[in-house]
Amino acid sequence: MDQRQRELAARIAGRRGAVRGPFRVWLHSPEMCERAESLGAFARFDCGLPEHLRELALLLAARNWDAQYSWNAHVHQAIEAGVPEAAVKAIAEKREAVFDNEADQAFYRFCKEVLEEHFVTDATFAAARRHFGDRGLVDTIGALGNFTMLGMCLNTFQVDLQPGKEPPFPDVRGHGRVAPDGDGARP
Repeated sequence: MDQRQRELAARIAGRRGAVRGPFRVWLHSPEMCERAESLGAFARFDCGLPEHLRELALLLAARNWDAQYSWNAHVHQAIEAGVPEAAVKAIAEKREAVFDNEADQAFYRFCKEVLEEHFVTDATFAAARRHFGDRGLVDTIGALGNFTMLGMCLNTFQVDLQPGKEPPFPDVRGHGRVAPDGDGARP
């Protein structure tokens, strides 16, 4: 690493405990790394959403992109923050998650529509806006965008899948999909 990369690595390790996962990739472009780290820190720690919804957004984006590293790094944090285990399991299995809390259900629906449909219905937007306001929705889009970029980076550069961790998704092994016939081959 050059001096700039060492400085960034030290700052990242100071804030996050170590340089791992996507930061090991992003450090190849120090300017990108610095900006990605800043947006990621905002999305994870400083945006206007409660912690459990920041973690839920991360899990939804991770599953949308089949980003196992990201999922494994956050699944326990999400549950500890208050995301119901049944909802986490449903998301991992690509089933519909159900939340008892009306605001959490509105957030989930909003995120799913953005990620899967690329658009949000007027009814979904209105429900999410009622609970989170304009700032909350802007922060949600920023978080989903950051977590999407994270998933793309992890999969493209085949970042280590944390040896010893259970594969979180039934349809993904390594850095590819499991064949429909179950033989585990990449399509």
